[in-house]
Amino acid sequence: MGDFNGHNPIWGSPDINLRGQQIETLIDNHCICLLNSSNHTYFHQPTRTFHTLDLALCSPSLVIKWNFNTEDDLFNSDHFPIILSYIDNDIRYPERPRKFIFQKANWSLFSEFATITLDMVEEVSIDDAVDKVTYSIIQAADMAIPKTSGKIPKIWKPWWNEECRIFNKQQKKAWDKFRRYPTTSNLIDFKLAKATFRRVKRTSQRKSWQAFISTITNQISSKKLWDKIRRLSGRYNDNTSVSFLNHNGQVITDAKKIANTLAEAFSAVSSASSYSQDFISHKKNEERYDIDFNSLTDDEYNSDFYFIEFKRALSKSHATSPGPDNIHLLMLTHLTETSLHNILKLFNRIWKEKKFPSSWRRAVVIPILKPGKDAKNPNNYRPIALTSVLCKLLERMVNSRLVHVLEKKKWLSPFQSGFRFGRGTIDNILLLENSIREAFVSKKHLVSILFDMEKAYDKTWRYGILKDLYGIGFKGNLPNFIQNFLKTRSFRVRIGNTLSDVFYQEEGVPQGSVLSVILFIIKINEAIKQLPTGVSGSLFVDDLEIHCSREDMGFVERKLQDAVNKISEWGKKNGFQISSQKTVAMHFCRRRGLHLDPKLLLHDCTIPIVRDAKYLGLIFDSKLAFKPHVNYLKRKCIQSLNIIKMLSGTSYGAETSTLLKVYKALIRSKLDYGCVVYGSASKSVLKALDTVHHQGLRLSLGAFRTSPIQSIYVLCNEPSLELRRERLTLNTFFKIKSNSSHPMHYKVINPIYGSLFSLRLSFTPTFGFRVGGILRNLNINDFPILEKVDEFPPWKDIKLNFIDDFEHLPKSTTSTLVYRSIFYEHRHRFSNYEPVFTDGSKREGHVGTAVAMGNTVVSERLHKFCSVFTSEIYGIYLALTKMDSFNKNFIVYTDSKSAIEALKKINTLNHPLALKCAEMHLYLTEKGLTIAFCWIPGHAGISGNEKADQASKTASLMLENFVPLGDAQQAVRILILKKWQSIWDEQQVNKLHEFHPSVGHAIISNLYRRQDVILTRLRIGHTRLTHKHLLCARGVNLFSRLNIF
Repeated sequence: MGDFNGHNPIWGSPDINLRGQQIETLIDNHCICLLNSSNHTYFHQPTRTFHTLDLALCSPSLVIKWNFNTEDDLFNSDHFPIILSYIDNDIRYPERPRKFIFQKANWSLFSEFATITLDMVEEVSIDDAVDKVTYSIIQAADMAIPKTSGKIPKIWKPWWNEECRIFNKQQKKAWDKFRRYPTTSNLIDFKLAKATFRRVKRTSQRKSWQAFISTITNQISSKKLWDKIRRLSGRYNDNTSVSFLNHNGQVITDAKKIANTLAEAFSAVSSASSYSQDFISHKKNEERYDIDFNSLTDDEYNSDFYFIEFKRALSKSHATSPGPDNIHLLMLTHLTETSLHNILKLFNRIWKEKKFPSSWRRAVVIPILKPGKDAKNPNNYRPIALTSVLCKLLERMVNSRLVHVLEKKKWLSPFQSGFRFGRGTIDNILLLENSIREAFVSKKHLVSILFDMEKAYDKTWRYGILKDLYGIGFKGNLPNFIQNFLKTRSFRVRIGNTLSDVFYQEEGVPQGSVLSVILFIIKINEAIKQLPTGVSGSLFVDDLEIHCSREDMGFVERKLQDAVNKISEWGKKNGFQISSQKTVAMHFCRRRGLHLDPKLLLHDCTIPIVRDAKYLGLIFDSKLAFKPHVNYLKRKCIQSLNIIKMLSGTSYGAETSTLLKVYKALIRSKLDYGCVVYGSASKSVLKALDTVHHQGLRLSLGAFRTSPIQSIYVLCNEPSLELRRERLTLNTFFKIKSNSSHPMHYKVINPIYGSLFSLRLSFTPTFGFRVGGILRNLNINDFPILEKVDEFPPWKDIKLNFIDDFEHLPKSTTSTLVYRSIFYEHRHRFSNYEPVFTDGSKREGHVGTAVAMGNTVVSERLHKFCSVFTSEIYGIYLALTKMDSFNKNFIVYTDSKSAIEALKKINTLNHPLALKCAEMHLYLTEKGLTIAFCWIPGHAGISGNEKADQASKTASLMLENFVPLGDAQQAVRILILKKWQSIWDEQQVNKLHEFHPSVGHAIISNLYRRQDVILTRLRIGHTRLTHKHLLCARGVNLFSRLNIF
């Protein structure tokens, strides 16, 4: 640790110098970890700027043992004091609530005793019914599921198990025996016991780590992974326990008082008194009038819940921590079918009787310190609310109905992307980037304002939500449930095993509830509608961005000021407070000469014009070069690389496959996010990220830095970042293209200013033109994407009739004669059903589908990018459309098991053609037709199937030219793979290419790290023996003429 006097964006400097480059090379070449956080360490008084000159470096084995921080006070120096705190186990863990150990549960015993009877749910009072159901489940859990003691051993490691305890005990016993009687025989016994314990311990560590690795996804944070690694090493950094607080000048150490202080801070945020006086007066005036949702309406969304909705909600629920009733999701999933049906009856009672259980209004709040905040300040904690799992299950069912009606009525703004199916943050980022690129090429100014709403969730006006629901037209059970759901919410803060007093959340949407997000979106939806003509904007939940472009800056200033005033006025009327300190504006312009920034006011305060700002995770700069974002991204990824450096030196986490999975989850996911937008930066800027990509792959393999990067790509089955950006860009393009209601749909299909971009080559084109360039580079023409199909109402149970006469007969062990015989008997039983045979085929760029119906055979050719599954399912859809002109019963025969499975499990994530089949089936059955589906074996001599098979292979007429989104993305994967293969084939002098000429699959062995690294280096042809002259920068290659591979 010391003053290195080097500048580099990796540790937070805005620029880079020679010393900074040298330090970066040192860190990279010698596998050194940088401990620095984003805190500055030096203040330059003449320029009044902050820098990071003091660095803390360490070896990978030490990185989990130290935390880096700096003091806020300079103490009359120009360097901030650096605090390196050692993470040890000398902390006193508070007693925590006892938890069920589900790994040791006796689920058969639990299911037997956790019986929910009809008498329980038919109690006179809803509260009594809920209490009896809860008591029955918890009583059975106490009998069948063991609990923890509530106390944590001082040194506890998640890999420690009973086997480790036994062999550790044997080792200690052997040592005691040898210590008393130091004979050769006892020494041998001790060494044997020691070796056995070491082997058992390492095996347990590896299994524990692999079990954790199998659960990680691209959404995992670096912090969570670091916590797991520290726990494996027996170290803890507990951020859920609060040891003391400093409140109003007093130091609070008592657990009960700490809990009450935090609860008071959380409650104050949502208190009605936290609103402005003007809004309090407006609120009182509005709330004088009750909102009556009672109606005799027969809207389907008010009907009783069906068991299919209950099961769907149960399958989509997450196994999070239980609420105050201590019921866990796993308990519900192990209840009998009868008990689940009775719980559904209880839910329908709550739904119809308009009574909300009192126990479901309560929550337990766990305080979590916000990143980088002072732990002593009670206002720096984020409340994580734990509510009843039963309540969240019913909320999920209500939420599904509410969202469906809102989407069906198209009430939500198309510019709101938050928590909507098929939408995400990239949509809003892409919309802003597209507008900026258009402004640049047309020589316009574009000014964007990024609004920040203070405590938006906690300050949401509940009466305002109900008023909006009434305005949309909701009546009956659904809005009545929401009205009762929002009333009288209370909570208690938990510190260890100590609970605070009861506090109330007067306003705001309930924390930790399933319904909270959509209710907040309903309330904030009107914000985007306040924008005047000429001003555009977008929302991602509460992240509001608006922008305006024009040649005349005066016009832009007037329009944006009008928009700011209207949004501010709307916020005052609805209880939202827009922060004038955190709201910023950006001026995007590439016109020559000096141009003054606009002056915009919010609450009589000037909105600051900044050079760069983070919007939904992406840093925009005024020239849209994305250099600040790339530097920030590189710094975050380098910090995450410390995990791979550390794991590569352990006995439990050093397998190449494990390290690659960690790399993809932690680092590649960061590089992927927003790359369809920041990928428009210049190659010189993007090159900085290549070093991160290469270093991560190299560390995962254990390869030397001299290794050819193309060989690294092939061994890891990871293409270059450029190819990956192209693939993700095309995937995003086709996803937008499949949704005609997407705000970017027509902008990417028919981008404007094409002639200007062709003339002004120095301007980066918009997304649509960039996609066109990629498609031309891959030598493919654009093709139509099948439009996404609207989902079925959640209360609709799509029941298709299936006949399973052949599925129990494996094709590999059943002769065609048996199949034909069974089919003959089958047709005899269903002789009153007209047989319809469908088939699909794909070979050598030809995709066809066919339907054989009596003596009529209909065939169609499909686009070459369509999959076999698409041809099969389209054949079924084609058959259903042909039945519309008949009044008969039909059986649709297909030899595609995957198509049958898709029809059995209809949901929103299903193939659009499967949804179309279900839609057509519903239409035909409502007309009175009876239709069944049956799987039959292909090429078994069944005449109708053979006829359809032959027709699909010779189909030539293309009536419907479309490609489903999934097929398009699969085609993109194959095209990018071919491009990668062509790059690999160009490698003339490459040792690996001789033995591994094709790309597309990783070469990973199951050897231990040491052997695997040796084998990898031999495959690449770069070993310490052959390339010592490059690694050590001395001597010559003595083996250059020897073929030792």
